[in-house]
Amino acid sequence: MKESTRVLIALGAAVAGGTAISLSGSAPLLNAVDVIAPIGSLWVNAIRMTVIPLVVSLLITGVASATDVKSIGRLGGRTLMVFILLLAGVAAVVVPLAPSLFALLPAGGAKPALPAGAAEAAGQIASSGTTQTFGAWLTSLIPSNPIAAAANGQMVSLIIFTILLALAIARSSPAARTALVGFFQALGDAMLILVRWVVLAAPIGIFALVLPLAARAGASLAGAIGFYIVAYMAVCLVVTLLLYPVVRVFAGIPIAKFARAALPSQLIAFSSSSSVASLPALVESAERGLGLPNSVAGFVLPLSVSAFKLAAPVSWTVGALFIGWFYGVPLHAQQLATVAFAAVFLAFAAPGVPRGAFIMLTPLFLAIGLPAEGIGILIAVDAIPDTFATVLNVTGDLVAAVLVAKDN
Repeated sequence: MKESTRVLIALGAAVAGGTAISLSGSAPLLNAVDVIAPIGSLWVNAIRMTVIPLVVSLLITGVASATDVKSIGRLGGRTLMVFILLLAGVAAVVVPLAPSLFALLPAGGAKPALPAGAAEAAGQIASSGTTQTFGAWLTSLIPSNPIAAAANGQMVSLIIFTILLALAIARSSPAARTALVGFFQALGDAMLILVRWVVLAAPIGIFALVLPLAARAGASLAGAIGFYIVAYMAVCLVVTLLLYPVVRVFAGIPIAKFARAALPSQLIAFSSSSSVASLPALVESAERGLGLPNSVAGFVLPLSVSAFKLAAPVSWTVGALFIGWFYGVPLHAQQLATVAFAAVFLAFAAPGVPRGAFIMLTPLFLAIGLPAEGIGILIAVDAIPDTFATVLNVTGDLVAAVLVAKDN
């Protein structure tokens, strides 16, 4: 059975069982479901323990290896620049768009009690957000103690430190660089194995996490999940459609021609939820449908399907807004900017495992005052909107190839 199918079954069973218990109003049953809640917390903790070493190892390996792209000339540098500009552009669209969707939600809804410690963290974030000056925020970007930044979930500071460390490693002596990159590569490989184990246990963790929530929140939980799925898919569709005029304006390719070329790979992406599975169709569309040079298509597309996740700003921003509404934690411009910043730079480091992008989101939740338990909810309901996110990713891959080929 596919991983997404197992997760959906676990989610459906938890929501249905919890709703039935809520409707019954049985105090013994409510107490009984609370007994399994620690299992869900254990699973969330297992996610959290992998994140910091995984982020650091993947970022260092990716940045240090990216400097090797210089050896193949201007093509590599232009490709990386196009990736970053597209991610930044999507973040600039999503950050103002997504909050307007969630403003349509009623003030009341499924708002279970925050997990232990999360309420205090949310209060600290809210109070600091009203008094923090621009100068204080700018100063905080460079951590005085990177270890403390990692321990406290100060993700933006940790990202900046890690990128600077990776650049320093890239410019070290060949022997030192080889040793350090090899170490972090091995650490990343080991952490990915551990992440796969955690993801394998997702149905158990999600059932134990969602069942008590559904029992306490009742039918409103199903309605909240439904709204999140619709909002996620709507934003993905809007961003995907906006990519068509981007190709027309910056590459001069007619929208209809690009749409015809992109359709085969989009259909494969929608049916398989896999960017990698769409790679042969992408190459065919780029070379024959759009007439891109073989050298560009052969370099940009394999790199993009493995490392370029254009849907990251969408999934992270919409996911954070949903969990914020769900738990009653308001997110302001500063918190959304933190998510957007991380999405631009961490999208390249998302592990190649199912729901890996949400695992990378865990420390950001802690940094902006959201409970890490929300990650489990996002993973549980991701199977359906993931098809639309994959279509966005594949379309972005083809757009990146077109923009890189423009000046080739």
